[in-house]
Amino acid sequence: MTLRAPGGTVLSVVIGSRAYGLETEESDVDRRGVFVTPTPMFWRLDKPPDHVEGPLPEQLSWEVERFCVLALEGNPAALECLWSPLVELVTPVGERLLALRRAFLSVKAERAFAGSADRQFRRLGPEDPPRPGGDGRRWKMAMHMIRLLLGAAHLAGHGEPLVEVGVHRDRLLAVRRGEAPWPEVLEWRGRLLAELDGRAGSALPERPDRAAVEEFLIDVRRSAL
Repeated sequence: MTLRAPGGTVLSVVIGSRAYGLETEESDVDRRGVFVTPTPMFWRLDKPPDHVEGPLPEQLSWEVERFCVLALEGNPAALECLWSPLVELVTPVGERLLALRRAFLSVKAERAFAGSADRQFRRLGPEDPPRPGGDGRRWKMAMHMIRLLLGAAHLAGHGEPLVEVGVHRDRLLAVRRGEAPWPEVLEWRGRLLAELDGRAGSALPERPDRAAVEEFLIDVRRSAL
C-alpha cells in the first residue's frame, strides 16, 4: 500500500505490533506521524487542529507542537514514534526531530510507561482473569501491559525506549495467545514492578531538555511563515 499522509507531514512511522516484532497475520498497520501547520493559520480565531486521523486506516498524525508536548510528558506512543525502526517518510525537519529525540527523555517517561501499564492492568479486571486460550482481546491487553512494563524497565536501565521486543517476543506472544497461565503473567508483572521499585537510580535525566525542544519548535514556526 502506498503511503498517504496529511499535508505538511515531516515524519511518518509504523508503530504497534509490527514495530514491536509482535505482529500476526491479522495485525493492522498502525501509523503515526508529525505534520507542520503553516504558521499564519495560528493567527486566526479558529485554530487549526492539533491532530488528524487518516487518510489510511489506523493512521493518526499530530501537529508538531502537540507532538512535542506529548513527548516531553513521556507519552509512550509519541516517544515510540521517535525510536520506531519502521520509518516510511522523513523530511529534513523530520530528521531534525529524530536527531533531537533524546532531548524529550526524562524520568517522566519511565513513570508514563509504568502508568500506562497500570491502567491496562486495571482495565483487564485482574479479579476476573481471562480464560486460557480465550478472551483474545483481554490476553492482548495483558501482553501490552507486560510490554509497557518492559519498556519502563528498559528506559530506567538503558535511557531509551524499547520498541522491538527482541528476546521477549516468544513469551509475549504466548501471553497474547492465552497460552501463559495467568499466575505466571502476574508473577512477571510483579517482578518487573519490583525491579522498577528497587532500582537505585535511573539512566534518564530528571528533566527533559525543554529549551532545545522549544528552540526547534520556534525555528519550525519561522520556517513555516
